[in-house]
Amino acid sequence: MAWNEPGNNGKDRDPWGNSGKNNQTPPDLDKVFRNLMQKLGGMLGSRRPGGDINGIGILVVLLIAFVAWVISGFYTIKEAERGVVLRFGKFYESVEPGLRWKATFIDHVIPVDVESVRSLPAAGFMLTRDENVVRVEMDVQYRIADPRKYLFSVTNADDSLSQATDSALRYVVGHTSMDDVLTRGREKVRQDTWQELEATIEPYDMGIVVVDVNFLPARPPEEVKDAFDDAISAQEDEERFIREAEAYAREVEPKARGQVKRLEEEALAYKEQTVLKASGEVARFDELLPQYQAAPDLTRQRIYLETMEEIYSKANKVLVDLPQGSNSMIYLPLDKLTTQTGQATARPNTSVQGNSAQQATHNELGTDSSQDVMGQDSAPLRSSERTVGRY
Repeated sequence: MAWNEPGNNGKDRDPWGNSGKNNQTPPDLDKVFRNLMQKLGGMLGSRRPGGDINGIGILVVLLIAFVAWVISGFYTIKEAERGVVLRFGKFYESVEPGLRWKATFIDHVIPVDVESVRSLPAAGFMLTRDENVVRVEMDVQYRIADPRKYLFSVTNADDSLSQATDSALRYVVGHTSMDDVLTRGREKVRQDTWQELEATIEPYDMGIVVVDVNFLPARPPEEVKDAFDDAISAQEDEERFIREAEAYAREVEPKARGQVKRLEEEALAYKEQTVLKASGEVARFDELLPQYQAAPDLTRQRIYLETMEEIYSKANKVLVDLPQGSNSMIYLPLDKLTTQTGQATARPNTSVQGNSAQQATHNELGTDSSQDVMGQDSAPLRSSERTVGRY
């Protein structure tokens, strides 16, 4: 049998005290609520005959709600964060890290991380100054310096920074050649982009500080990648050849400087030698002049003989003066004469050649003198040592 079905022996009542014979009606909620408030008032010791039970209940409910409202207002700001408090949607104050309290439903706190470094990528195909298309990638690292400006200076600071980065990067790449973007000018592109980005976001005062700008490796479109790789390889070869040429120059230059120094010293020595020789000639002619003035004919003849001696000492000829009608056969050792002539070329004033020249001179002048097979003069006109001394 169901629990609300009337039964016998006085068990025919339902939970609301109605007889099963009467019509079943819903309970009186106002009466139920009044009974509940009476019980609560009795527990709090405020129940008295004729008291306002409804007012006391409302007060208790309000007290419980107030305690819950106070407890819900406590919050914590982390060490790396700063809190921005909004009162009725308007900026009220900034709070430091720690345990704080706010008026719930009145104040709203937005925590902002001001110590972490954030990263913002930027990439795309861009046109260079020489009308080539390259894909450029850049990573901007920044942090928040002023939470209030970061939240309220612009609608979305991160999106504004992204657009400013893309604009600055395209401007710099558009004023740079493709070779500089891909190879040797990458650092300059990075610096110029950083400066242009800071100049772009400065008027907006977004409370953002750019920490670093990383220029990632740029690359050409895939359709022309092989040609660009060949161009880069050629540039690397050029740099290698330049380094090799510089090394060769560092090796050759000291040798060349040494040769220059040696030639300068030889030139100075030749200069001194020539000057000294000229000075000696002048001194010899100065000494010869008084002798010529005293005996012109004798001095002239002596000069002639000395000159002919010097000339014939270098000639590969032998002059023999034989009596007329003589049938004597003369043996001339040509091999020795050739050797003596070679020695005379190296040392013009040797005794044998000097004697031969003297004998030839005597024969040309018609002087009678006896000579042997080698052409040596038994009574030379003058000594070769004396001739050398004159010079």
